[in-house]
Amino acid sequence: MRVVLDVRPLQQPERAPTTAIYLGELLRAFDAQPIPGESFALMLQAGLDDPTQSLDGLEIVGRRLLPPTRLLRAGAMTVDPFLLRGASVGAGWRAERSGAAGAVYHAVGGIAPLASGLPVVVTLLDLAAWEAPNIYQRGPAARFGHRLRTRILRDAAAVIVGTEAVGHSTRALVHVRRERIKVVRLAPRGAFKPEARDGGPGEARRLGLPERYVVYPGRDDARQDLATLLRALGDLAATARPSVLPESVPWPPRVLLVGASPDDRAALARAAARQGVGDFLLYAPHLEPGRLASVVANARAVVLPVVSDAAGLSAIEALACDTPVLASAVGALPEIVAGGGILVEPHDAPRLAAGLATIWGDDAMHARLVSRARQSDARRRTWRAVADDTRQIYAAAAGSRRRSGSSPTNRVAVRA
Repeated sequence: MRVVLDVRPLQQPERAPTTAIYLGELLRAFDAQPIPGESFALMLQAGLDDPTQSLDGLEIVGRRLLPPTRLLRAGAMTVDPFLLRGASVGAGWRAERSGAAGAVYHAVGGIAPLASGLPVVVTLLDLAAWEAPNIYQRGPAARFGHRLRTRILRDAAAVIVGTEAVGHSTRALVHVRRERIKVVRLAPRGAFKPEARDGGPGEARRLGLPERYVVYPGRDDARQDLATLLRALGDLAATARPSVLPESVPWPPRVLLVGASPDDRAALARAAARQGVGDFLLYAPHLEPGRLASVVANARAVVLPVVSDAAGLSAIEALACDTPVLASAVGALPEIVAGGGILVEPHDAPRLAAGLATIWGDDAMHARLVSRARQSDARRRTWRAVADDTRQIYAAAAGSRRRSGSSPTNRVAVRA
């Protein structure tokens, strides 16, 4: 089997963190358990470091360097499918010449080659472009690129999603056929597993954090519902301190924002100042996984006020740390959080405030949520299992092409 994979997100993880984590963990899982006869052709951006050089267990037959289409911004969605087509056609042809039983193109994020002749497997980690078209489809280039991406998704041999709910949304919004949607649940990174992480509050102390805090891992973008979080904090600041709260615990809750860029922090600080809650926000820089896992494990909860989340990775990793989750009931989150947290409707500041107050001050309820988080599937799921499931999808996609003699991607047609 030859797998053609665009790994450019690994070269600039700050641009698409979830995609970069997915690609990195999947490749490491493949690398840890290589299969005889399996080979990879990788697409990289010219001029940037190659993060795949450490993968010494995989047979990597080629690395194709592509120009920096990111400079085109929205136009990249239009250019990339044509650029990737030429790169992938050669990889698939060489696979057959070398005796491979088949070849597949695995696209993470939806940008795939146009009519390359290879069966395409897409991992869909984000539905925001379909859920909020007025934000993500501004301008002719963005709209055309989105139509092209939608057409490629509909004609893909398989579309991988993380939960059943996201699969339903993909059918409703993108109109992908039911039989082509494959649910492969994601897993926490190894650093978040109980046996790997630092169980003490050492990292929190190094960052100067108070004994009790909640973590907000979101960035300042349209998928987040930060305005509702700030309003909820304002509501709590205006209410009396709960009598059951120990004197050593601050009120209202303290929210730690992790991984925000300098621009994000500036925007968040301005928004918080307008709500009068700037003093209740704490900031931490981008943390490598081991340090982040320690911070999450010692947090009172992870707070995920969002309007769109098709991956739910932050919730998965919080539950793997036995940390309850307070999240919006959208996308993948209800299925992932289940009983390990509290779910509220997006844009509902009073309910978010009530949930935050409960997790912050009700020790008995918090203990029950911790116990339920400890029973979550997130503790047991591994990236090796994700890799195994993904390989089965590769084999089915390649087998389907051999039986039909053609690839669905040959039928792509998009009107401008």
